[in-house]
Formats: sequence, C-alpha cells, structure tokens
Amino acid sequence: MPPARHLIPKWLIPATLGVASVAAFAPFGQFWLMPLTLAALFHLLRQTQNWAQAFRCAFAFGLGYFLAGVSWVYVSISVFGGMPMPLAALAVFLFCAILALFPAIMSGLFRRFLPATPVRQTLAFAAILTLADLARGWLLTGFPWLSTGYSQTAPSPLAGFAPILGVYGLSFLVALIAAGIASGLQKRDWRWGGGILLVLLAGQILSGQQWTQPVGEPLRVALVQGNIAQDVKWRPEHILVTLTHYRDLVARHPARLTVLPETAIPTFFDNLPQEYLQELTQLAQRQQGDLLLGVPTRSPNANNANIEAYWNSAISLGVSPSQHYAKSHLVPLGEYTPPGFDWFLRLVNIPMANFSSGSADQQPLQLAGQQVAVNICYEDLFGHALRTALPRATLLVNMSNTAWFGRSLAQSQHLQIARVRALETGRPMLRATNTGVTAIIAPNGHVRAALPQFESGVLTGEVQGYAGLTPYARWGDTAALLLALCAWAWAGGMFAFCLARLRKRR
Repeated sequence: MPPARHLIPKWLIPATLGVASVAAFAPFGQFWLMPLTLAALFHLLRQTQNWAQAFRCAFAFGLGYFLAGVSWVYVSISVFGGMPMPLAALAVFLFCAILALFPAIMSGLFRRFLPATPVRQTLAFAAILTLADLARGWLLTGFPWLSTGYSQTAPSPLAGFAPILGVYGLSFLVALIAAGIASGLQKRDWRWGGGILLVLLAGQILSGQQWTQPVGEPLRVALVQGNIAQDVKWRPEHILVTLTHYRDLVARHPARLTVLPETAIPTFFDNLPQEYLQELTQLAQRQQGDLLLGVPTRSPNANNANIEAYWNSAISLGVSPSQHYAKSHLVPLGEYTPPGFDWFLRLVNIPMANFSSGSADQQPLQLAGQQVAVNICYEDLFGHALRTALPRATLLVNMSNTAWFGRSLAQSQHLQIARVRALETGRPMLRATNTGVTAIIAPNGHVRAALPQFESGVLTGEVQGYAGLTPYARWGDTAALLLALCAWAWAGGMFAFCLARLRKRR
C-alpha cells in the first residue's frame, strides 16, 4: 500500500497554503501567518526536482491565493454586471490564473538557478517574491492587490519599514523572514532566529519614528457614506432620491472639509440643477470650508455625436475657487476597454465603462487651508502615483465606491491598502466611500475612526495636515527594486565573481 502522502495530489498542499495566506490580510489580520505559509512554500520549492515542478508548485499556490483573496471580482461582473454565471466564473478563474503566473514564473527561475548555500537560497527567495509583486504591480497597467507587504500593517513590527521601503520592501522582508524560518528549522541553527528577531526589533523601533511634521491648523472633516445600493444607483428614477439623500447628510454635519464618495452623483455634472449646486456650495461655506463631490464630468462638446470624452471626477464647491480632479489610473474592463476587448462589454452591463484618463501630474487641490491630494478608488493601490503630489500635499483623500463587490473581503482589504499609503507618505488618509470602509487614517497607518459598513452615515473628526518627506516619498519603489536585485545578484554569486575579477586585475 503506498504511503499516505502519495495519495495527496501534489498541487493540493501549495494551493491550501495559498488559500491560508489570505487570512494574513484584513479583515482577518493574522499578519504572522504570511511568513509561515511562505516558509512552507520555500521548503516545497527546494524539494522540487526542476524548474517545471517549481513552476507548477508556485502556480498552485498563487491560484489558491488569488481565488480566495480576489474572487470578489465575480460579484461585479455577474451580480451587478449581468454576465451569465458560467462565463463570469470562467472569467474570474482565468483572471486569477494570470495573476498566479507571476509567482510561478519567478519560482521557476528560482529553481533553475538554485544557489548552493542556505543563505543564498534565502536571499534568492526574497528577491523572486519581491520581483513578482513588483511586476504584477506594473505590467499591463498593474494589479498590486494582495501584494505580500500589505499584510504587514500594525500591529506587525514590519510596518515600521513601510515609510522607508514601501509595500514592496515589506514583501522582501516577509519573504526573507519566511525563508529564514525554513532554513533555521532545517539546519536547527538558532542564528537564523537571532537574525529574524533583529529585523523585527528594528521594525518595532522604526514604528516610533515620525518622518513628517504637522503643518497648519487642525480642521474638522465630514466623510459621507451614502450607502446607495449598486443595483439602483444608476436608475434615472432614483437620481432625485440620491441627490436629496446626500444633501440632507451634508446639511446635518457641518465641517470645514466635506467629502462625498466616488460617483456619489450618478449623472453628469453639467446635468445637475444650478439650484442644487448652489445649495451644496452654501452648506460648505457655513464653516468657511469646501466640499468635494464625486461626479462624472464630460467634454463641453459631448453632445456632438463625434465626441465621447468623459471623466471619473471630483469637483470642489465652497469658499475656495472650484477645482477639478480627474481619475488618471482607470480600471481595465471596468472604466475603460483595452484594445481587442470590446466583446467583454457586450457581455456585461457596466455604466460609463469608457472613461477618459485624467492627467498623471495633476496638482493637489487647495481646499480648507490644506493641499489635498485626491485619488479615486483603485488609484490608491499605486504608491508611486501618489508620490507625484508630494511634498506639496498635506492631506490624502480617497473617494471610493466598492459597492460593486458586495459584502466581500474587498472593502477591508482596500482599507488596509490605504493604511499602507498613509505610512509610506507620512500623511493622513481620509476615505469617503459609498458602502465602506469610510475612515480617518493617521500618518502612522492607524485607523482613528471608521463607520460600520453598509450603513448610511457621516464620519466626522479633526484632522491635522502634515509636511515633509518620508524616505519612501523620496525614493519610491526604487529602494525595494534595488534591494531585490542586489539580493538576487548576491545569491547568484555575482558579487563574489566581480570581487574576484577585481582582485585578479589588481
């Protein structure tokens, strides 16, 4: 009779590890679990016989990881988008399979050039996982959701490294610790544990470092959560109800800076009655303040049949001159259609699925005495994009509508991403969402206050602007990239080779 382990499919263990890894992220928050599951993956990769086996092992891990972590995409394209269930399930599976290729390809390279010593293997593993996350965050416009480093928000000690190395630097450290755990257990060498403790201690010390400084006077903010159901939001007969609902919420919560969610108003800005806009303006002016309104805008010549240009925008009203921000990093197949994917739009019903992209170098808006860097929904996944507003910006504001994803993990995961952006930039992050999570995040990444999900309400509080630059704000993702490349070069003996050549010449 064959051993019991031979009865287990080879893909099942790595796939289970991938599924379990999702518990390291919000809302579960078991940050300690990620190094353990990656340590097991590192062990499995070292047991493979060739690069093809390593590729299949990491692909199974990635498929379990993404199917468990981002399969909420199904809700948007099937429940709200109207795609037939079998096609939607197939689309989500293929999407997750494509994402799984990033760790799979890098793991194949890891096994193909497997270094001889445990130290070099550890460095190589940290490098390949970081490079996989970086590639996924950049290629094909990028989808960095569930990058490994996002799991390490406080209370993880590694959160202290975020203002220096950014989220991809955290990915490197998590993978380094994971491989160190596996190597230490295999060799029964306590020195690996000592090195890991030093990294964790350094992160804990850095968590108390303040990289930026308060600037200006604190201001009172009101973040509006309308909780408008996605299945009725775009119906013409419901627009008046929506307008009244938001007006009443704003009227009951005066503040210096009021923020409404992404596309809170489900019609073009130029369609809104002037009386309504004047009313919102006067409500904002009560506190000598300003209001940010999430609303689609379009070209003045949009009525011309030959012109179809419209933007996912934020418009300011109040004591400051009216200002405009247009979303620049659009969601593929949700907000714009890549070439060759027109067939996809014929299978779903997504309103305004062909937005135009705003400029990538838009300046912060001058509102309520602060320099406000606005980002809309998906844009706060890209730390390098938010850096363009620094050092001028004193506040970060995210306006989102994740009602597209129903009651899923997406809302909590998105909040965790925003926490990392606050850490990286040393700025408060204000989140105004339709259904959650509406929150005030401090520059250290801690959530100061938040509204319950899927409830209508307004989150109010005092917020302080901040100035200055964190190391990450200066270097961006370059530091993490160089760290990964240097680790890979060291693991491959490149440094030793170069030193030997240099000595020979001397």
